[in-house]
Amino acid sequence: MPPRIIFLRHGETDWNVEYRLQGQRDTPLNARGRDQADAVGRSMRDYFGGPGAPGANGLNFVASPLERTRDTMERARGAMGLDPKAYGTDRRLVELSFGRWEGMTWRDVVAREPWAARAREGDKWHFVPPGGESYDMLSHRVQPWLDELTGETFVVSHGGVARVLMAMIGGLAQKDAPMANIAQGRALIFENGTCRWH
Repeated sequence: MPPRIIFLRHGETDWNVEYRLQGQRDTPLNARGRDQADAVGRSMRDYFGGPGAPGANGLNFVASPLERTRDTMERARGAMGLDPKAYGTDRRLVELSFGRWEGMTWRDVVAREPWAARAREGDKWHFVPPGGESYDMLSHRVQPWLDELTGETFVVSHGGVARVLMAMIGGLAQKDAPMANIAQGRALIFENGTCRWH
């Protein structure tokens, strides 16, 4: 098992509100998403022992390089009383690619490519959107990052990455992980082969 991982999904974006498939498109947080990032930062400040988050000393901080994840990290670190800019990024933590479906709603996909929509619903873990990635492919992208972890890590990434981590190290079955609801504004803690919300 890797060291403990404290995982945050980025805050809300307008595309989340519109149920658009964001994938690797670089969409910004909206006002609610910024509030979520501030609030989870305050929650993590308390989790790590109060102002300045002394319990976070020695943690690695890393985010997906997309704007919505970097903004969430910086706002959360600021609310924790830490230097907002003192973290790294890793391209392996970007969201699952939906290929040509990015920017579409699921309703759009069903209307335009019903056969592909049915195939995805039948096996979400292995289905590859046109020009995109399956959850299985994403898990192989994330695995080397997991293998390189040397200590407890605070991560800001995406819903798809959280789902593959749930299957890889959180105790969920591959068939169930793609359906998991990944909250915004809460921390998901991976530890000892399980995961739990804080």
